[in-house]
Amino acid sequence: MSFVKPFNLVSINGSPRQPSRTGVLVRAVADAIAVRIPTDYAAVELAGADLLAAPDRARLSEGGEALVRRVETADVLVVGTPVYRASYSGLFKHLFDLVHLEALAGKVAVLVATGGSPLHGLVTEHQLRPLLGFFGAYSVPTAIYAAEADFVDYRLTNPAITTRIERAASEAARLLDRQALVAPSSLVLAKSA
Repeated sequence: MSFVKPFNLVSINGSPRQPSRTGVLVRAVADAIAVRIPTDYAAVELAGADLLAAPDRARLSEGGEALVRRVETADVLVVGTPVYRASYSGLFKHLFDLVHLEALAGKVAVLVATGGSPLHGLVTEHQLRPLLGFFGAYSVPTAIYAAEADFVDYRLTNPAITTRIERAASEAARLLDRQALVAPSSLVLAKSA
């Protein structure tokens, strides 16, 4: 793979708390992608972000607008959330309520979630993949879910999760390599008439 320009890599930590296991996992995925492709990296931390005061895009603060634009202008996203009540966090959902409908079309996404137990492991397939698909993003086949037992003191300790991270990062790099061969205008999904 040879890339001419760095890709705009943006990670989203949908946890309302800091520190968070979700943040650790999202960063590990972003780091694994950055080893494979040249990137300009930005981390979006939703904990403390100025989003909830704005019920819609028109009422966002300057900082909130900048945060949403950072997500919209990414080439590749690492999208992560803790699992609450069998779904993504409300703060995470609110961010995506503010993203323009067509802004993520053709973008590459890696799906990441954390939870208290393995029982929530399918949230990436039943919640995150449909959400990113709605926006027209291409999510890589390998999603990453890590439970509380996979961490010690906010350090990832499960080698099986590390293997999944490496696989997902390679899939993202391959997808970006293929997209680099295609004219950007052809990546935008056609809207039905």
